[in-house]
Amino acid sequence: MMDATKFLGLRATHNPHRWFMPLTPGVCTRADFLFGGCGLAAAVTALESTTERELIWATAQYLDYGRLPSVLDIDVIVPVVGKHTTQARAIGHVLDREILTVNAALGTRPLDVEGQWATMPEVPPPDDCRPPDREHGNGTIDSRVDLRVASGNWGGRRAGTPSEDGRSALWVRVPEMEMSAATLAIMADWMTGGVGQALGRPARANSLDNTIRILRIVPTHWVLCDIRIHGVRRGFAHGLIHLWSREGELMATGGQSAIVRILE
Repeated sequence: MMDATKFLGLRATHNPHRWFMPLTPGVCTRADFLFGGCGLAAAVTALESTTERELIWATAQYLDYGRLPSVLDIDVIVPVVGKHTTQARAIGHVLDREILTVNAALGTRPLDVEGQWATMPEVPPPDDCRPPDREHGNGTIDSRVDLRVASGNWGGRRAGTPSEDGRSALWVRVPEMEMSAATLAIMADWMTGGVGQALGRPARANSLDNTIRILRIVPTHWVLCDIRIHGVRRGFAHGLIHLWSREGELMATGGQSAIVRILE
């Protein structure tokens, strides 16, 4: 099983604040551009490695498409280093074209108080759930991620009737990759797939931003992506995602805004 650097093909340079990632089909979509979750995962990995601290939260703003074939350079900037918390950002660019900007906080504080108040939805286990109907990934990120439909009309025929509550859920697994903040960042990008399910129509949603907040990372093969689309208006969708271990541990939350395109 690979760590994030090997899975993504992320490489260090002689400069500890500069990383680069060749854009290959394995980190891209079927449309031959960088999968947003992989871009955020690469930035998170570079930030954690450079600062030597664990991610608390990170938010990516997507500015342009990184297309095949090219190389994404990632520059890590660390303006503030505190006793327990580092504030930093990573800028990903192809040549002189900025692709994404990621702001983040990293660190750990010695506080012996904790709690979890969110509750995991009741859904069938992964083995009892069907995979969504979708095209074969052909070596893209889709071919490296296993999905199972826990709730909602994922990949099925849609009659145009919107969901009553905008909620759906997927079991997600990345078999090649060990569990990390970067793994959760990749999984969280499936939130945009819930837009068409919420609308009850074939739709595609391209992320404008992507935020991941890490609560606790635990060993688990399958992660339940609990997706909640809050609304679609003016051509944009807004929603959030909770990422659960099979045992009900809330590992992370995320949120996105996305451009919505109807595919009919």
